[in-house]
Amino acid sequence: MIPKNTICLWYDGEALEAATFYAATFPDSAVGRVMRAPADFPSGRQGDILTVEFSVLGIPCVGLNGGPAFRHNEAFSFQVATDDQAETDRYWDAIVGNGGEESACGWCRDRWGVSWQISPRVLLEAIADPDPAAARRAFEAMMTMQRIDIAAIEAALRG
Repeated sequence: MIPKNTICLWYDGEALEAATFYAATFPDSAVGRVMRAPADFPSGRQGDILTVEFSVLGIPCVGLNGGPAFRHNEAFSFQVATDDQAETDRYWDAIVGNGGEESACGWCRDRWGVSWQISPRVLLEAIADPDPAAARRAFEAMMTMQRIDIAAIEAALRG
């Protein structure tokens, strides 16, 4: 059954490779139906992979092999809430270590240009702390980081 709402991500011929990576990296993720083009299209030929249905952490997605015309940017990202440093490190290392790149404040980009926010729950709770001074300290600590260091966020929260 086709979901009512699906995130469509544009790839330059590598939708299946990206979907396979996501399914291997994140729980509750899978590669579904692979659709081949019934005729030639601007960036491919009949029989080429046109779309790949997949899920990331339970979110339905479709990868469209639309060609080089459009690139991903930070205006769209997956935000992954992690429970501990080991989980944070596992996802960060998988994305960055597979040809991706680090960015600031828990953001990184995979090799296909999709942005990811690897956000420990501790951080999300800390920057929303009812004590404005504690929230500020945690936020300011985060602003100095690439990968989020949970121990440093907890220390900043405590003051």
